[in-house]
Amino acid sequence: MTAAGDRPILVIGLGCQRDCPASVLMGLIEVSLLEHRLSLSDITALASIDNKSSEPGLLELAQQLTLPLTFFSAEQLAGFEPQLTHRSAIAFEHTGCYGVAESAALAMASRLSNRAAKLLIPRTNSSQVTFALAGHEPL
Repeated sequence: MTAAGDRPILVIGLGCQRDCPASVLMGLIEVSLLEHRLSLSDITALASIDNKSSEPGLLELAQQLTLPLTFFSAEQLAGFEPQLTHRSAIAFEHTGCYGVAESAALAMASRLSNRAAKLLIPRTNSSQVTFALAGHEPL
């Protein structure tokens, strides 16, 4: 196995209000990772819901971090609802799923590893952003 193959898969899931700047997204990410003794270099990918696919702040953040950013449909994210630590009726009203950050992180981490992922950092939020981290250690 290569050194890259030995790295855990860690995916950040993000939800945000419209026109949320990359700096605000980055602020919550940095605080959350620091609290859990992780750094940006540990992160494998970013994920969100497809209705955020043209959100300038998310696109700018992915470019700044040079990380892949994948978007999932509400239908794809709905399958992760049983694993959510928080179910938001407001999120469901706006997106069709009960939790964007946690669901997107779980969806991408599962896709990258071809096996079920788990939430490593449950949903945290600021006034404009929701953040979650999902993944697992390598086999």
